[in-house]
Amino acid sequence: MANGSLDTHLFREKHFLNWKTRYQIALGIAKGLVYLHEKCRDCIIHCDIKPENILLDADFCPKIADFGLAKLVGRDFSKVLTTTRGSIGYIAPEWLSGIAITAKADVYSYGMMLFELVHGKRNIEGSDEYSRSIFFPSLVVNVLMEGRDILSLIDSCLNREACVEEVTKICKVACWCIQDEEESRPSMSMVERILEGVLDVNMPPIPQICHYNS
Repeated sequence: MANGSLDTHLFREKHFLNWKTRYQIALGIAKGLVYLHEKCRDCIIHCDIKPENILLDADFCPKIADFGLAKLVGRDFSKVLTTTRGSIGYIAPEWLSGIAITAKADVYSYGMMLFELVHGKRNIEGSDEYSRSIFFPSLVVNVLMEGRDILSLIDSCLNREACVEEVTKICKVACWCIQDEEESRPSMSMVERILEGVLDVNMPPIPQICHYNS
């Protein structure tokens, strides 16, 4: 793909991605996951959604890549039992319990990736010996709950040039996607409708992982 993978732009070479492009990337990935989960003959659970596996074409349209860990689930079934796979930092909690997973495992990974798309950094920032690590989703929850300046969360290279409504929407969606119970997470078709402005999104409950890392 002409513009490589998303992680290159967010974490490494830091090519500039304006807010409009980031929002369209978030929406495009959601549409791709809707196709995999709901529109294919069999449901496909990707199992490794992360910035490294999102490729960008010449127009920065995202393409979901690397299906080496993907699982097929027949339409007559809703869950699949598989060994824990994926990447640390994006793995849904139910997977670590050794129970059968659903497409909501991808929803969790997508939510974690949304935080990084907003912030332009890994969710757990490295720290020096004098300061502790910051878990970005916990910071997002605090800002949302306290009604603080939402633009303080976005990548510093954007110079606060972003739509407040869209940043708020994406942050709320991300928090919904990483809910502890898979039943509490939205489907990707619901995420798509929220990002397109068809559905509203309410304030999410605080995910347990944000309590642990606050």
